[in-house]
This record gives sequence, structure tokens and C-alpha cells, in this order.
Amino acid sequence: MWEKIARFILRSRWTLLIILLALTGVMGYHASKVQMSYEFARAIPTDNPKYQAYQAFRSQFGEDGNLMAIGVTTPNLFRAAVFNDYAALAKQIRGVTAVEDVLSVPAATNLVKDLANEKLNAVPVFASRSLTQPELDSMSAVFFNLPFYKGLLYNPATNTYMMGIRINKEVLNSKRRNDVVAKIVEIADDFGRKHNIEMHYSGLPLIRTNLATKVAAEMQWFLLGSIILSAIILLVFFRSFSATAISLAVVIIGVIWCMGTIEWMGYKITLLTGVIPPLIVVIGIPNCIYFLNKYHTAYNDINGEVFTGESRKRIALTAMISRMGIVTLFCNIAAAIGFAVFGLTKSEVLKEFGIVAGINIMALFFISIMFIPAVLSFLPDPRKRHMRYLENKWLLAILDNLERWSLHHQKLIYGITALILVASVAGMFKLKSVGFIVDDLPKTDKIYKDLKYFEANFRGVMPLEIVVDTKQKQGLRRSPVQTFARIDSLSQFIAAQPEMARPLSIVEGLKFARQAYYNGDSNNYKVPNEGDLLFLSQYLSAKASTDSSGKQNNFTRIVSSFMDSNRRQARISVNMADVGSKRLPELISTIEGRSRQLFDTSRYHVEFTGTSVTFLEGSAFIINGLKESILWAFLLIALCMLYLFRSFKILICSLIPNIIPLIITAGVMGWTGVPIKPSTVLVFSVALGIAIDITIRFLVNYKQELSLKNKKSSHELVIDTIHKTGISIIYTSLTLIAGFIIFCFSGFGGTQALGWLTSLTLVLATLTNLIFLPALLLTMIKK
Repeated sequence: MWEKIARFILRSRWTLLIILLALTGVMGYHASKVQMSYEFARAIPTDNPKYQAYQAFRSQFGEDGNLMAIGVTTPNLFRAAVFNDYAALAKQIRGVTAVEDVLSVPAATNLVKDLANEKLNAVPVFASRSLTQPELDSMSAVFFNLPFYKGLLYNPATNTYMMGIRINKEVLNSKRRNDVVAKIVEIADDFGRKHNIEMHYSGLPLIRTNLATKVAAEMQWFLLGSIILSAIILLVFFRSFSATAISLAVVIIGVIWCMGTIEWMGYKITLLTGVIPPLIVVIGIPNCIYFLNKYHTAYNDINGEVFTGESRKRIALTAMISRMGIVTLFCNIAAAIGFAVFGLTKSEVLKEFGIVAGINIMALFFISIMFIPAVLSFLPDPRKRHMRYLENKWLLAILDNLERWSLHHQKLIYGITALILVASVAGMFKLKSVGFIVDDLPKTDKIYKDLKYFEANFRGVMPLEIVVDTKQKQGLRRSPVQTFARIDSLSQFIAAQPEMARPLSIVEGLKFARQAYYNGDSNNYKVPNEGDLLFLSQYLSAKASTDSSGKQNNFTRIVSSFMDSNRRQARISVNMADVGSKRLPELISTIEGRSRQLFDTSRYHVEFTGTSVTFLEGSAFIINGLKESILWAFLLIALCMLYLFRSFKILICSLIPNIIPLIITAGVMGWTGVPIKPSTVLVFSVALGIAIDITIRFLVNYKQELSLKNKKSSHELVIDTIHKTGISIIYTSLTLIAGFIIFCFSGFGGTQALGWLTSLTLVLATLTNLIFLPALLLTMIKK
């Protein structure tokens, strides 16, 4: 059948090339419109209770991850020259497009009792003009007498001050946020340079923007780097510019199709899908090497006196397609399965990665089998220097040694393998599963260092939200003293945790109001009792909460953001450190235990949500999904191998050499302290899908030699297979390893792990398939 396909491809080469170029043009049009994703990772399925609780919170109280923070540490902030510029900085930032609000020391508000109108007036602490030093000293004394802002806008122990900037959520989910964040940083840096103050930036808007920008930049550099590296390797191997150009054309077409698929399917480039184009290059080049290697081998084997000119080349091309077509097809199927199984998970971000990668790895097969033979048929016959690599002395010497090991040292091979596996299994017991929101950033990155700065001075900027539901309308007005006292007790318990800042809630607003009612005495910053609420009610009424124009005053707007319109739910908002997926469940479990003690479950429902909780749930969901996908990959690849070889013995021979590298890699991760997280678990499915190619090529060649029904013994056939496939296996393995090594230069820890762990697995897979597999095959033959 494959000979008929080969003749069809060669006969219809012009038609196939035109179709291929037309499809590439269409995909190129779609690729030109592809966009970056500026949304937070969609790791949790929409039917997950945690996801639904988070969406319910967002619809009720708004976005929790749209606050950017700017921090400064200086003892001179309240010097008139510095403070006036700091106030001007806040005004400038407030004027940036898409900035909705700025919370800062110069914009701090005080509550003043208005006896005549029986309401609390929200008045600025600092006048909105250039202040003299005496004026500033007087106003700052008022500010430091307001406990509400302590730990929120300043840390008196370290002379650190924070400015909170709320950015429009629609802009945050669009490309425009790059300009908004860059403008804010530019304005703040000018202030820092003028007064020689180091500026610190953090918050999810900044982190998400920088991650997206880094993804886009790295994707371009890695794509370019993988293409250049592949070109160098191909030139060294084949000593032919035409062979190099053909191979590069195949992978470039594959990249165009990949980018077009992302846009055509309505996806955007994420941290995961951004890795696919370089992967296409890395996976596509071996296809080209195997096709070209078989073409040169077949051409070299043909007697030049019988077949000359076009006939000799045509027969070599026919042999290339018929012998390598089925091998490459199943290799690409296996690799595609290794990626496509991610599409079986419920995580949107993994689904997109799996679907796009799986489709385009299969597309690479059709691109290769149509493009390479067609172009080769138009080129001159290969010269001797193009095929000199087939007689590489040092590679032939390596293959001779591999042959001797497989034939004469089988017991030693099994013994060494067993010892390594024992050590690897011991290392697997040391594996830990942990992840952080900025886990993939190096510790030297400014984003990481600034995040730690805010954790040291304000206990972090990562949002955690707690919703206390009274289960009935106006529930917060029924037994308010008891409810508010419980919320305050829970808030104090949370503030006692070293990784969590003082929470904000309706209770903090009521404390602020009570202090104002008692003429600003900071000793009265306490939870109101029943008598206080009786007197405060008239100051907090709807009439009292509006100004002369009929609009709500600032204080009422703040209070309203911590209660729903039905006065049924109260929100407790906490900033916390990026404690990681191991510590966070422990913290939440501790707080949940305290909440159950404070709130009767028959009357209250306490829900923990926010970005920190969804991140934790998403990380756990991705890791579990990846573990399942590895099992699916093994099952589906095993079925393909069983169909291809129709033998359980060969199936066992094919799977064992690929399980061993994965076990060793897991053991290395355990011994070196590399944790299990979404980026590292990804390695196993990727490596399995790619490493199984080596096994397929070895065993298919063995099967093809066996089908020739020559008089060679099984031992001789194994030896021939080692020599006929060994050179191309070593070349492609070196190409793959070099391609994945590029990822080690990434600025993301996860991409770095993908690089060196996959490279390690491929090195091990090459060794097991060229040493352990022949030995195992010979053992099976004996039995």
C-alpha cells in the first residue's frame, strides 16, 4: 500500500505542492491575527464549585485581582518637598486612562462628625495643594491618629508606604493593559529618580502583564533559536544547503499552521501554547532527518550501473516514502497522543495546549510526506559528500560497542538498570507537590524581589476573600452586634497569622465611624456595641450617606463594597503572602476551623474564595489532570503499538524501555528537590510521546528486515537494525536534546524544567532503546 502512496505522491507532486502552499497561505492569514492572552490562567473547569463561588463573588463584589501596588521605603516622605511630589504622583497616576481609583497617604480620608446635619462627613486629611512643612506636620499628626490606615497604607516600623491603584478589569483583560501598567511605572520611576528612592511594584495586574510580555518575547527568541540551531545541526550532518533548506521549510510551514490553528480555533497565546511553535520545530526536524537519511541510504544501496539519473533517484524516493511513511506516521501519532491527551482534561488551558499541539504534530506528518519527496524530485542527485555521514567512523564505533553490549552483556545491562531503578524509586518517595503564583520566575527577577518586599512590609499583596452569608435578606441588621463581633474575632485571628495582613471588612469601617463619633479619639477605634449602633445608625443612614449633590460620600462607598445590596452578605478582604499550594490549604483549614467556632452553620455560611484559592484549586486540578493524561497516553500508545506490531512480546519490548527513563527522571527530581507542579508534570507526557519515536523506528526496521525472509538469524537481524537505525536515532536524539536545551535559557522556572528534564529523559530514552531494547529483544527471541 505504501508503495502505491509513494507513486501517487511522486506523480501528483505539483498538485500536492499547490494544495500545501494554498493551505499555508490560509493558515498564515489566521496566524497574522493571533493574539496574546491577558486573562488569568483558566485552569479550573466552569462546573467546579470553587470556580462558581469565585464567579459569584466577582458578580457581587467586583474584581479582586485588579489592584496594583507601589511601595517606597523612606524616612523623608513627610518632608514637604517629597510629600508634595508624592501627592502629585498619585494625581498623575489617577489621570492615567483606565485607572479607576488611587488609594494613597495623600488621598487619605478622615471621618468628621457633623452634629448639625447628623452625619459623618468624609474629609481629606491632606489638602490638595502644595503644603508647607508646618501644615504637613499638623496634617500628618491627624493621619497617624487613624488606626484604619496602619498596615494598609504604611508600616511605621520600617517607614514603608504603599499606594494602591485599581485598574479597570476590562482593560486588564486586553492588550491595552501593557500601556497602562508601563505608563504607571514610568511616572513612578520619575518620582523615584528625582528623590533617589527605590520604587517597588507588585500586584496581580503587574505580575500578569509582565508574564504575558515575557511569554511573547521568549516565544519569538526560542522559535528563532530553535530554527537557527536546527539549521546548524542539519548542515553539520548532511553537508547540504538544499537538505537544510527543505527541513527548515517543513518546520516553518508547521509553525505557520500552528499559529493559524490557535487563531482559527478562537484561542490565544498563553504560557503553555506559547511553547508549541518551538516544539513544532524540535519535533519536525527529526521527521526530516529520518526521511533524508532513508533517501540517502536507499540511493546509496542502489547499483548505479543499473539505475542512473532520474530512475535511480525516483526509486530511492519511492523507497523513502514506502519504508519511512508508516514509521513516521506512527511516530507522529505517538507524539501527538503524548500532547493530545491533555485535551481529555477539563482544564481549559490544558485543553487548548493539547488540542493545538496534537493537531499540528499530525499535520507535520502530512507536510513532510508531501513536501520533502516533491522538492527532492526536482533537485539534482545527492553527492558523495552529502552521504558521507553514513560512514561516520566514531558513530560506527559507538554502534559496534552497543552491539557487543547487547549481545554479550545482557545480565550486566539488566543488573545496572535494576540498581538505577531502585535508586530512582527511592528518589520518587522524596517528590513533593508545591506551587506558587510566581513560581516560574527566578528569585533574581525584580517581580519576585518586589513581591517579597511587600510580603516583608505588608505581609503580601495576594488577595484572599471570605464571604460571610447570613442566609437571609437584611441578615446583617439582625443581631448586628453579635455578627460584627464574630467578624472582628475572625479578622483578629487572621491578622495573627504571620503570612496574612490585617483584613478589611464592614467592621473596620464601623470602627472608623465609632472613632469619628467620639471626636476622633483613636482609643475608640473599636467594634460598636448596641448603644453605639443606636446612635451611629442616624449617621450611617441613607440620608446621611449622601452629599449635597445627592451622591454617596467616600466612606459610604467603601462600606458598600463590603456588603451586598440586600445586607445579607459581608465580605472580609485579606492580602496575604504567596505561601504556595502546600501552606495555603493549611492556613485556610486553620481559619475555617476558627470560623466554625464563631459562626453557627445553621445561621451562617462562610465561603473562602478569591485569586489565591482559585490558584490553589487550579494547581491541584492541573496536576491531577496531568497524572491522568500520562495514564491515557500509555494506554493509547500501547494500543497503537499493539496494532502496529500485532505482538504482545513486541508491545512489552516497546513500553519497558520508555517507562525506565520516566522513572529515572522522576527519581532525579526527587533527589534534586524539583517539586511536582504543573510545569514539571508536563515533562512526562511530552517526553513519553517523543521518546517512543525511537522505539517505533527501531522495532519497525526490525520487523521490515524480518519480513524480507532472508537467511539471517534473529541475532544478525538485531545487529543490522542497530546499525541501520542507530545513526539516524543518534542524530535525531541530538537534535531533540539540543532543541529542548534551548528552553533552559528561559526566564520561567517551568520552561527551564521542561527543557532540562525532557532533555534528560531523551538521553535516557536513547540509551535504553539502543542498549536495553536490543538486549530485551534478544531475550524475548530466545524464549
